[in-house]
Amino acid sequence: MSTVPDIAKDASTVPAFRVARSTRVHRFVLVVSVAIVVALASVPWWAEVSVARTMVTFFTLLALAQMWNLLAGYAGLVSIGQQAYIGLGAYGLWLIGDVLGLHPFIAVFAAGLLALAVALPVAPLIFRLRGGYFSIGTWVIAEIVRLVVSNIQATGGGSGKTVLSAARLPIDTRITGTYLLALFVAVGSILLVYFLLRSRTGLALTAIRDNDIAAQSSGVNVFRSKLFVWAVAAFVCGVIGAVVALNLLRIQPAAAFSINWTAYALFIVVIGGFGTIEGPLIGAVIYFALLQSLSQYGTLYMLLLGIVAVIMATVAPKGIWGFVEKRWNVRLFPVSRRLLIEAPPPDEEPEPAEETDVSVATSV
Repeated sequence: MSTVPDIAKDASTVPAFRVARSTRVHRFVLVVSVAIVVALASVPWWAEVSVARTMVTFFTLLALAQMWNLLAGYAGLVSIGQQAYIGLGAYGLWLIGDVLGLHPFIAVFAAGLLALAVALPVAPLIFRLRGGYFSIGTWVIAEIVRLVVSNIQATGGGSGKTVLSAARLPIDTRITGTYLLALFVAVGSILLVYFLLRSRTGLALTAIRDNDIAAQSSGVNVFRSKLFVWAVAAFVCGVIGAVVALNLLRIQPAAAFSINWTAYALFIVVIGGFGTIEGPLIGAVIYFALLQSLSQYGTLYMLLLGIVAVIMATVAPKGIWGFVEKRWNVRLFPVSRRLLIEAPPPDEEPEPAEETDVSVATSV
């Protein structure tokens, strides 16, 4: 029979520990990240215009990949129709800037609201589908939106439109403003996913991704959680489309609603790492490097990208960051809580502090 002294003796052998969300590594990453963002924000004042416009492309692809990963990697919504909201955002910039007369920089965010307004009534219909049917359904909706826009005479039909409100701006103002907006969208998308995953909604999304029926039986409002993520991704994709239109000044249905937008996001996430914040960051850098080096090969370029994606999916199914995370247990973004063992039991030799991921629910 156990006695109080025995319990006290057993308790004394338990090493001291504490539960923490961030470590020194995370604080170091934060400092470095802030420095990188500040350095990137200064680019328009010292780099050439071509460099700034190229970086806008990189930022928009990074934000798009983060939103696609939020849908597919965390909520289990594998959409191949996000180009619908890219195109709506692009045409929204023209509509709100040229027709309604709002300043194009402000119209960028208003265009995101236009994409959101279309996404909300679509959600109840598309959420009735499961698996591959859901993916096909999102693509069908994107094609319907493209056909509707292409057959409206006021939008220029298949020829598209020029964003005159942006073209009238001084070139230095337009380039600098577009660059800073693109940087804001890229950084904002990362922070949005990060803080979302630290909330109760993020925990609900992970449960839905693993098994939506089990999540529903555990008290998770599956429809509301999916609707929230769907709306967030549609709004951000609309803003991305507006930034792209602001950078190019020309909108055409074939380009604005091209399925290549979703293909780019899918490639970036597969290469970088599915279901992680770090994965799209790494994947965007790799894709952008391949884009700059392989685009000269024309149609062979897409084939080469496909070969790279197949090889990566075979060698590292969870992407580059998935392999790194599994091999070294490294996370740059402290989403989950960790158990930090600070001291060994009194009767044992001291050892370096261990760090164990106990996967504690983020809502605790």
